[in-house]
Amino acid sequence: MNRVALKLTLEELRLLTTLASDQVFRRQFIDPRMPGHKTNSEEMSLGKALVTRLRLMLDEGKATG
Repeated sequence: MNRVALKLTLEELRLLTTLASDQVFRRQFIDPRMPGHKTNSEEMSLGKALVTRLRLMLDEGKATG
């Protein structure tokens, strides 16, 4: 997997974290109720791990800022 570096302000990181968290919630709890939905458990696990990492980065940024 390739890595990509981004430079974000704390406000941008906060917004990105909120949006990602909302999307993971939607895919976990709302989408399965839709007809024809197929769950991708690998993608869900990756999404949850990503949100966790984003929150940790946000916490670190608050501590240093």
